[in-house]
Amino acid sequence: QTCGGCPSPNGLIEHLGDMLEVGSGGFGRVYKARHKDWGFDVAVKILKEDASHYTFKEGSFMDLASCEFVLRVHGVYKGPLGERGLVTDYMSRGSIESLQTKLSGPPPWPLAFQLAHQTALAMNFLHHKNIVHLDLKPNNILLNDELNVRLADFGLSTVSKSVVSDNRNSHTGPQGTLQYMPPEAFDLSYNPVRAFDIYSFSILLWSIFSGKEPYPGYSIVKARITEGDRPDCKDLLSLNVDGIRALVDLMKRCWEGDPDKRPYILKTTEELFSRHSDNIRRAVDEVLINWIDQIRRNHIILSHRMSTVVITALLTPLHKCCTIFISILFCFSFNWVREK
Repeated sequence: QTCGGCPSPNGLIEHLGDMLEVGSGGFGRVYKARHKDWGFDVAVKILKEDASHYTFKEGSFMDLASCEFVLRVHGVYKGPLGERGLVTDYMSRGSIESLQTKLSGPPPWPLAFQLAHQTALAMNFLHHKNIVHLDLKPNNILLNDELNVRLADFGLSTVSKSVVSDNRNSHTGPQGTLQYMPPEAFDLSYNPVRAFDIYSFSILLWSIFSGKEPYPGYSIVKARITEGDRPDCKDLLSLNVDGIRALVDLMKRCWEGDPDKRPYILKTTEELFSRHSDNIRRAVDEVLINWIDQIRRNHIILSHRMSTVVITALLTPLHKCCTIFISILFCFSFNWVREK
């Protein structure tokens, strides 16, 4: 069973081994696995039973949207217990979200502009295929070994032939991640269109360049967004970074309350990225070196802790033996003195 108008995923995949869980969420679990015949690692996204129908839908959209900046889908996994999952390329560097966590802030500016531009390229390709992603956010933008973007998680995607809303009677209601949803999407009669993604992209840009999550600590995000509240750009505008003002201007135009006024974004991100492209190799190397240093430090800390545990384990029995020996010696000496 596939979504209407979409091709089937590439095929059924069974020969997987060495499965290791690397992530989980409300949707299900993600595993790293080795394909026994292909000889390389893949990712397997196994959804919960009540959401298993999304496996075929997501795989179909990812197959249809196959391009350099979209995560490649290999097929559908069938497990020994009948469980089904989507098999894709394995992204060893995680996501933009995990990159922000590791760096405790935004990436080097050339890399930040590259992430923004490559995401725009992926989104532009989707929209030319009449696909709306509907869940653009740092966690859904994965990174390969060279920190290039691979757009993932098409579980909410749908087909749209309009840049703005239409008058169809069907409705799906709100969907996506609240902080990244446009105000019009909270209307239960809303039909998803490309302007949804353009708004989400603006919030994503803010997150990439600030290194933060939008609307932290607020439980009334929906009300804030519909009332016109947007992330604060003051800190970004104070940065001495070439193109930052043009970027903030792009953000503000993309999160415009009226979806008809949201712009075509690719030309702007391409121009901004070109200003920093000469330094991208250095920026990527800087992040990867930082990554390796962090792994090395964590390894040293772990080794030190393990050594402490081992020494403690070895000394504890010795300490007990010494205590018993001293106690026996004391009793013997006491009795000997008393007899004398």
